[in-house]
Amino acid sequence: MIRYAARSRAGTFLRWLAAGVLALGSVKSMAMDPSNHSAASGADPAPGREIAVLGGGCFWCMEALFETLPGVVSVTSGYAGGHVPNPTYKQVCTGTTGHAEVIRIEYDPNRIRYEDLLEAFWEAHDPTTPNRQGNDVGPQYRSIILYVNEAQRRAAEKSRAEAARRFSRPIVTEIVPLERFYPAEAYHQDYFRKNPEQAYCQFVIRPKLEKFQKSRAVEKGRP
Repeated sequence: MIRYAARSRAGTFLRWLAAGVLALGSVKSMAMDPSNHSAASGADPAPGREIAVLGGGCFWCMEALFETLPGVVSVTSGYAGGHVPNPTYKQVCTGTTGHAEVIRIEYDPNRIRYEDLLEAFWEAHDPTTPNRQGNDVGPQYRSIILYVNEAQRRAAEKSRAEAARRFSRPIVTEIVPLERFYPAEAYHQDYFRKNPEQAYCQFVIRPKLEKFQKSRAVEKGRP
């Protein structure tokens, strides 16, 4: 039990350590002010664009993976699915706000479909582990799809049913309507790209990204 607890805390400790390093800078002190990251419904894409809001564990990981997909215009890390207005990273990490770490994906529907994003979603994380991805443990790391309209709800439920055939254990992914999306503090955005040498980036995100890209290449029939 002690060994298990130590392993389960390892990923979260690395994230706290990485975030703590940046917290020493003035950018972080500004970002942690709730007034500096306002809420948005999430359903307000630019003209000709659409959005998807997904949670599959650490948003640093999910952001890095989905930014590589052709047709994805932007990815914003944030919080959704909870009951506390304007949550901060520190609050969400307590697991008491109800929020999950999520990404808001703005994409060009002429280049990539919502269904394609869902397909990548199932490859990007393990949807069979409740409130956990690897060593990141807590309700903020739960698997979740937040839909913005009825068409997305139907697509998500169909995709979940199809994905269930690939896994030996039941999928625990929630499918719920998006009520509010809260962008995370500025230092969380593009975290992997800006901090490639951080320990969490090197030992957690990079291997996931390489596995994801390899999986996508095999799926497309590339060597």
